[in-house]
Amino acid sequence: MSQSLLEQLKGFTIVVADTGDIGAIEQFTPRDATTNPSLITAAAQMPQYQSIVDDTLKGARETLGGAADAAQVVTLAFDRLAVSFGLQILKIIPGRVSTEVDARLSFDTDASIAKGRELIAQYEAAGVSRDRVLIKIAATWEGIQAAAVLEKEGIHCNLTLLFGLHQAIACAENGITLISPFVGRILDWYKKDTGIDLYPPAEDPGVLSVTEIYNYYKKFGYKTEVMGASFRNIGEIIELAGCDLLTIAPSLLAELGELESHTTEGKLVRKLTTENAAASTAEKITVDKATFDRMHVANRMANEKLAEGIDGFSKALVVLETLLKDRLAVLEA
Repeated sequence: MSQSLLEQLKGFTIVVADTGDIGAIEQFTPRDATTNPSLITAAAQMPQYQSIVDDTLKGARETLGGAADAAQVVTLAFDRLAVSFGLQILKIIPGRVSTEVDARLSFDTDASIAKGRELIAQYEAAGVSRDRVLIKIAATWEGIQAAAVLEKEGIHCNLTLLFGLHQAIACAENGITLISPFVGRILDWYKKDTGIDLYPPAEDPGVLSVTEIYNYYKKFGYKTEVMGASFRNIGEIIELAGCDLLTIAPSLLAELGELESHTTEGKLVRKLTTENAAASTAEKITVDKATFDRMHVANRMANEKLAEGIDGFSKALVVLETLLKDRLAVLEA
């Protein structure tokens, strides 16, 4: 009996679940899991996870006491909720969970450092080693500098909303543990910008971007891990077989699990390899702030998608704050 695409992919690449849905993580048994503000907000509205939300709100009330007003309770619960989900996820997976710093701090280095330390402190207070947590920070220049400080303290980071080679190089040069280049969002931008609605997987702009980053890292010996993210179809995933990690939504994990390989040999072909990387024509670039800013302005796609991503995650957090406020009112009615 031949293996599914998902089983074969796990032979080349660490598969990560891109969800806050704990049930989906139990179903697909990934090594790691990632969350973001949109995923946590969505999960917090699912009836099966109401107890996590309620327990977090009750814990915040207990910590602050009856004299605290509702806004103070909601603020504390908001700060704790992503960790509450992370702790539940870590009971299931053997590896790491990624928990994101408030996207509204993306251009504030000091505030991002403080929030990263706070998140790790919450995990450690619950008995979880910092080695099992990745702090997610948007890959702005300020975010990368914050992550560099945290890494020196043994707090491992996942730089997200990454769309350009300049962001990837800056992360590698600053000793970041892992990056999450966004495949599908890059494709979305090119489809809108060019009017071309269908790209063959091997020509997908998001696939090409991650391949370029992977080859650059491996050719020049960087230790930063590459985790492709934000997929729109399984064709993108197949083309990135061999990437260090791929974080995949449950719907695509299910599709991969149901399909047998359609290659002539009946096996999934590894596309990203250190041998191909060594043979690439990449030339080494040193990225300081001036170079980062210049390359970012020149890359219209990365410029627009980074700003859009930060705005989208920030709006999701506002929705989450409103959800917590409404739920606290119900609990304390």
